[in-house]
Amino acid sequence: MLDDRSKMLLKALVERYIADGQPVGSRTLSKAPGLELSPATIRNVMSDLEEMGLIVSPHTSAGRIPTARGYRLFVDTMLTVQPSQYSSHSLAPDQPQKVITSAANLLSSLSQFVGVVITPRRSSAFRHMEFLRLSEKRLLVIIVSPEGDVQNRVIYTEVDYTQAQLVEAANFLNSNYVGQDIEQVRGRLQGEVESLRSEIAALMQAAVAVSSEAISDTGGEVVIAGERNLLSVSDFSSDMGHLRRAFDLFEQKAQLMRLLDIAGQADGVRIFIGGESQVVPFEDLSIVSSPYEVDGKIVGTLGVIGPTRMPYDRMIQIVDITSKLMSNALSHHK
Repeated sequence: MLDDRSKMLLKALVERYIADGQPVGSRTLSKAPGLELSPATIRNVMSDLEEMGLIVSPHTSAGRIPTARGYRLFVDTMLTVQPSQYSSHSLAPDQPQKVITSAANLLSSLSQFVGVVITPRRSSAFRHMEFLRLSEKRLLVIIVSPEGDVQNRVIYTEVDYTQAQLVEAANFLNSNYVGQDIEQVRGRLQGEVESLRSEIAALMQAAVAVSSEAISDTGGEVVIAGERNLLSVSDFSSDMGHLRRAFDLFEQKAQLMRLLDIAGQADGVRIFIGGESQVVPFEDLSIVSSPYEVDGKIVGTLGVIGPTRMPYDRMIQIVDITSKLMSNALSHHK
């Protein structure tokens, strides 16, 4: 456990490093308001903090910078977030895709880092299903989602079904399974195979399998804004390797979705600091994220991605207000 003096010194060091981007020495800290410690005492405390893995000396510099553990302790126990200064901003109710794009741009412009939004995942159910015979043993399955999206899939069958059989199978699915999760439908069908004629059961199982694939294709997507902002961040511009890793992350959108999916599993703003765990695999990046809602139900996640040396108090405000604005805009669009 840190004593009050060590906490004050660590807080002053992190805040100074976030502001200046330069390793912080004992002479600089001795001038920090409220510390009132001699340079010798400061050096001793810094030595203790370094032994605890909270700060580190980069290269041959006499100054220190925070580690991932140091940032985490600062964020969890020392960060003070003032009332939001961004309450004058707004997102107008509009088509969902326009709201999502506007939110990503707002996150980017306010933070001057990268704004990211995972779009809402579509329902994994269907509203209507239909079969159309294309040729012998070749059918078109038409799947309509609860949101009205239409997906078409071609399936090849063991049997050449008559039109009457196709209508019978479609009627059974539409009468018994509409609105249910497609994986639940798959499970129930397997349990009811015995009571269905084998050729119709096989057709319905094939249709549900292809529906599962079609529905998974309409999952959440990642909308990114402001990647070029990182070009002006000194932490990255001085090391092209860091910048390249950041841009690789944006290219690997599936990985980015996994990061933000984890962030969306809890209420409120969450902070992931690079290097402290496998959640964010890049030591030089941090993510400040929050879920957003539609009509009170969490449907996606948004956030800001930037250097670990970011002003976390401002990022929390920006992410929190954008989450609220986006939830409001999506809930009020009809």
